[in-house]
Amino acid sequence: MTTERPETDVANDPERPTGAEQASEVQRARRWAMSLSLIVSVVMLVGKGAATYLTGSTAILSDAAESVIHLFATGFAGFSLWYAATPPDSDHPYGHGKIAYFAAAVEGGLILLAAVSIGWMAVRDLLTGPDLRQLGLGLYLLGGLTVINLALGWYLIRTGRRTNSLVLVSNGQHVMTDMWTSLGVIVGVGLVWLTGVRWLDPVVGLLVAANIFRTATRLLRRSIDGLMDEADPEATEDLLDELAEAKADGTIAEFHQVRHRRSGDQVWIEYHLMFPGEMSIRDAHARSHEVEDRVDALFPDDDVHVTAHLEPQRHDDAHPEGHREPADPLRKVFYDSA
Repeated sequence: MTTERPETDVANDPERPTGAEQASEVQRARRWAMSLSLIVSVVMLVGKGAATYLTGSTAILSDAAESVIHLFATGFAGFSLWYAATPPDSDHPYGHGKIAYFAAAVEGGLILLAAVSIGWMAVRDLLTGPDLRQLGLGLYLLGGLTVINLALGWYLIRTGRRTNSLVLVSNGQHVMTDMWTSLGVIVGVGLVWLTGVRWLDPVVGLLVAANIFRTATRLLRRSIDGLMDEADPEATEDLLDELAEAKADGTIAEFHQVRHRRSGDQVWIEYHLMFPGEMSIRDAHARSHEVEDRVDALFPDDDVHVTAHLEPQRHDDAHPEGHREPADPLRKVFYDSA
C-alpha cells in the first residue's frame, strides 16, 4: 500500500503543493522537456544535413547520421514518457513504468546502429580519400548547433533526475553524446581545415563511432538491469538497515522475505514482519504502519508501494506441516552484513 502523507503537513503550510499538484507539475515538466528535445532534434538534423552538404565531410556526415537516429529515438522516448504516465489498468496492475527501460533499450540499440554505420563510412573514406570543401562555413554552423545541444542535454538530464524520469535522463545522455560527438568533429575538421591533412577527417569519424558505441552499451546495460528487476545494492542496504533498526528497537520481532524493485519513479517493496504471538492484530498492524512510514522515508522522491505480510514470532508453529517458504535471496545479504 502507498503511504499517505499526514494531512497536518499541508495544513501547517497552506502554500505547500498537494501530492496531486506535485504529480501534475512533474508531468508538465517532463512533457515540456520532451517536446523541447523533439523540436531541437529536428533543428539538429536540418542543420547538420546542411553542414554535410556544404563540406562533403565524412566526420560531419557521421554526426548528421547520428542525429537521424536521435530524432527517431526522441520520438519513441516521447511516446514512452506519455505511456509510462498512464494509470494502472486491469492488464497492467503495476502500471506502465517499465516501458522506460524498453525505451532506453531501443535508444541504445539505435545508437549502436549509428556507431557501426559511422565506423563503416569512416573506413571507406580512409581507403578512398574524402572530398572536402567550404570547411570554414560548415564549422561555424556545427559550432552553433553544438552549443544548443549542450544546453539541451544539461536541461534534460537535470529535469530527468529531478522528476525521476529514466526516459529524460537517457535522452539527455544521448543529446550530450551528440554534443561531444559534434565537438570532436569540430576539432578534427578544424585540424583538416588548418593543416590540409585530409585523412584526419575519417579518423575523427572512427573516434566518433567508438564514443557512440560506449554510450550505447551503457544505455543497453541500464535498460537490461531495469527490465530484469536488478536490485540496487544501495537501496537494499538502506532497506535492510531500516528493518534491522526496527527489530533492534522492539518495533518488530523479526523480518524476512524482503524484496524490492523499481519501475521508473515507483518503488515496490514487500517483506514479512514477525510479532509476538500474544500481540493483537490491531497493535501489530499499527507497528507495521510505523515501519512502513520509516521505509517510505528512505525514498523521498519516489512513489513507494509497500506490501507487508504479518506473522507470529513462532513462525514455524503457525504454518501447517509441509509449508514451503519461497526463496529469500536478500536474507544472506542481511546476515553477511550483520
